[in-house]
Amino acid sequence: MSEEIEVEALEVEVSVQPIELYKVLKIANQVSGGGEAKYAISEGYVAVNGEIELRKRCKIYDGDVIEFNGEYFVVICDQPVQETVVRDVKTKQTAPVAKPKVDKKAAAPKTKKNKVAQTTSKNRSVTKKEAAKTDKTADMSTGRKPISF
Repeated sequence: MSEEIEVEALEVEVSVQPIELYKVLKIANQVSGGGEAKYAISEGYVAVNGEIELRKRCKIYDGDVIEFNGEYFVVICDQPVQETVVRDVKTKQTAPVAKPKVDKKAAAPKTKKNKVAQTTSKNRSVTKKEAAKTDKTADMSTGRKPISF
């Protein structure tokens, strides 16, 4: 049987939803800055709705419960969920985001940079034995020189 425990949660009022997780920690005054919030999230110190959350920009909505540093926070927002929009600079109009369709079969045309990169990679291919012969200080197993700072 699962037993529910009631815990007192502080309310965090936000003006926009969805809002990114690290911003909620800043609004709740639990961290001194965004970098500290992102670090705490990436290290696993923050839970959203009872599960550890490692994404710094996880979208948080009205009613989500955030646990951090032994305290619970409930996100409160009276605004409707906003759609992500892209603004066209030339026409100054906004449009909902749509993923462009990419034809996977169409190959990108080769440019001079691609040709140069291909030829140099072909010229550079040498075996480990050849590299070891040309450079006496190279490691025999990898053919690489040691690095010292």
